[in-house]
Amino acid sequence: MRIFHNLNVDFMSRRKMFYILSSVIIVLGFISMAIRGMHFGIDFKGGLEVVLNFEKPVSLNEMRAKANQIGIGNPEIKTFGTNGILIRTDVQNITQKQVEELKSYTENMFKTLNSNIKYNLVKSNQDEYIYSFSNADTAQKVVQILLDNGAQAGRVLEENNETLVSVRLSLADYIKMKLKNLFPNNDFEVIKVDKVGPKVGDELKTTAIIAVALSILGILIYLAFRFKFIFALGAVIALFHDVLITLAVYSLLYGVIPGLNLEISLTVLAAFLTLIGYSVNDTVIVFDRIREQLKIYKNIDNLYKHINDAINKTMSRTILTGGTTLISIIVLLLFGGEVLRAFAFTLFIGIITGTYSSIFVASAIVLDYSLKIKKKIEF
Repeated sequence: MRIFHNLNVDFMSRRKMFYILSSVIIVLGFISMAIRGMHFGIDFKGGLEVVLNFEKPVSLNEMRAKANQIGIGNPEIKTFGTNGILIRTDVQNITQKQVEELKSYTENMFKTLNSNIKYNLVKSNQDEYIYSFSNADTAQKVVQILLDNGAQAGRVLEENNETLVSVRLSLADYIKMKLKNLFPNNDFEVIKVDKVGPKVGDELKTTAIIAVALSILGILIYLAFRFKFIFALGAVIALFHDVLITLAVYSLLYGVIPGLNLEISLTVLAAFLTLIGYSVNDTVIVFDRIREQLKIYKNIDNLYKHINDAINKTMSRTILTGGTTLISIIVLLLFGGEVLRAFAFTLFIGIITGTYSSIFVASAIVLDYSLKIKKKIEF
């Protein structure tokens, strides 16, 4: 399938317009980030994230009102899928008062098995209690009851003693307990619980920056060997351009469009690395065609014309590849749910910016460099 077969557009004449457009978006993005800051997910800033799927729909206003009664500060509440709710709190430890409340609630669950059940607390610390029951069969039934109610419990198998049960006491368990009491007629299932400490979050943030920097450095070295250094430099500037534009759009749209209050997470990092690979692939195809033009038409000393011809000849491939990829990304964005939305949105913006940066940034920089040094580029 071939489209735009005889395309003849003077792309390079519009390069300064796109320089200005990109600069305006990036500057506005920096201003937004400076004023409002970057919105990092739990992966990078640390905290607790609990995702619940309720049997009946729960409105955000109702959940926020109930969440204020839990006693965990001012948690962030979001929808998650159809009947799902995401609860996110800052980094905090469970208090002794909450532990005692959770302990009492847990022991009441024992009594659902038998109101006269016998048990002893044999060991305790801030986040774990170990109970002893009359026999192994009772201990196993208690574990099952706890697990069915979303508690973290398990058998403690010691030599000649199968009556011990370990119960974990965490802030996530406390939140689940309180919600069970606040929504007695609306059962829920725990989809996931993520907890990241502040130190781990800082380490992940540093590692993420290193990963992106090393990937761009590797691309610079590869392209410098495959093409001239100015081609490699133009491609890397285009990659920085793509990342900065995407970050700017993230910041500018946060809190403006419902459903796009997206945060920078490890999933988004994966999307950034993906779009870097996609963008450089598009750039390499344009550069390859420019190199072919320069080799075939050595007698024509007009880089402006060679670049325009190369872009026109690759436009069919660019539109078909980018278009089909965008269709898949749009499907993910619309129907992929909360988990995939940030990943899909990052790729959606990145593919659009990556396509035009291959033309109006990477190729344009090569042209402007050649015009400035007034020297013919040869392969």
